[in-house]
Amino acid sequence: MSSSLRTLVTQHAGDGRLEAIVLRPKRREPAVWGERVQIEPGRGVLGDHRSEKLRVGDEFLRREVTLIQAEHLPLLAAWAGRDSVDARELRRNLVVGGINLLALDSPFPGDRRLVRIGDQVLLEVTGPCAPCSRMEAILGQGGYNAMRGHGGITARVVQGGWIQVGDSVHSLSEADALRKTVMVGRGTNSPTHPSE
Repeated sequence: MSSSLRTLVTQHAGDGRLEAIVLRPKRREPAVWGERVQIEPGRGVLGDHRSEKLRVGDEFLRREVTLIQAEHLPLLAAWAGRDSVDARELRRNLVVGGINLLALDSPFPGDRRLVRIGDQVLLEVTGPCAPCSRMEAILGQGGYNAMRGHGGITARVVQGGWIQVGDSVHSLSEADALRKTVMVGRGTNSPTHPSE
């Protein structure tokens, strides 16, 4: 059975899982774990220092949320000559396992790929998340190069809401997301606040 490339890039073996949430309360201060957080368009992950100011302009909105592949953590440690790497050191907001994050971005220009986390949050993948020069200081000599190509992805918030560790992570086309949003609006899949 033959499939077109446009079809193949939408197919994944299964859903991913939100393995961890990382919050950076202050710039250049140690990051901390979160269990459940709210995500808002224009602000990103509430509780993270980057959410303190409303973001405007495409360049700022493209990086509202950062995600990193859980399966890459042991590789990064090995390449940096360490026994392990704590995801908080890498300062990405969300640690996702079970689905290839880089495959969530479409190779076709103008083809928006969206990511649903839990029942409420919808993100648009905006590209790879390049490492900053601080990775050399944090991970040691070679840390920057260890992260190259494995720094995760950046995303813009399309629909905000609450997420928590353990939520499912899956890819949607723009049409699928629109269809699901219309269904939610009609009350067929009403999301709830986590405290309800």
